[in-house]
Amino acid sequence: MRDWSILDEIWLIIQDRADHPTAGSYVSSLLTHQKGVDRSLEKVGEEAVEFILAAKNEIPERTVSEAADLLFHLLVALQASGTDVADVLDELAARRK
Repeated sequence: MRDWSILDEIWLIIQDRADHPTAGSYVSSLLTHQKGVDRSLEKVGEEAVEFILAAKNEIPERTVSEAADLLFHLLVALQASGTDVADVLDELAARRK
């Protein structure tokens, strides 16, 4: 199994950008956008469509790239909506039992 710690690292960075917005930071720009959480949700939708198209068209390198974009933007949207990723992980663990 792969090391999933990169997701934890990215989550910590997203939380830090939420607590300490930084000029020039893409994450900060999403989290402080005038549209509020809607901007992050739009990005999730956009990346989901791009992932679906890459997977459907059987383009492996694009599928990987778009999946990474989708996971990243989902984490940002979770933060923007006030949802802790730990709660999502707990839900997944509960479903496994």
